[in-house]
Amino acid sequence: MMQLTDSQVIAIKRKRGELSLSVGDLARQTGVNRWTLSDILSNNHRHVSKATYQNLTNWLIDTYAAGESKTDYETVKGVK
Repeated sequence: MMQLTDSQVIAIKRKRGELSLSVGDLARQTGVNRWTLSDILSNNHRHVSKATYQNLTNWLIDTYAAGESKTDYETVKGVK
């Protein structure tokens, strides 16, 4: 198990807000179960599997690398 830091969760929440993503949209883009994401975002869940940790970290890196636009991320990753 891995532990998400408060800074990581804040970054996920901030980027989700900037991109106007629902929890379902975020789940599709990250490959993380929407219920797991709900738990993480509501501060109830910080210990996650290695795969979840990697998926969220990769998503953050990819979205920042793609720029501020939701469309840019979708184009780069082929997500619709």
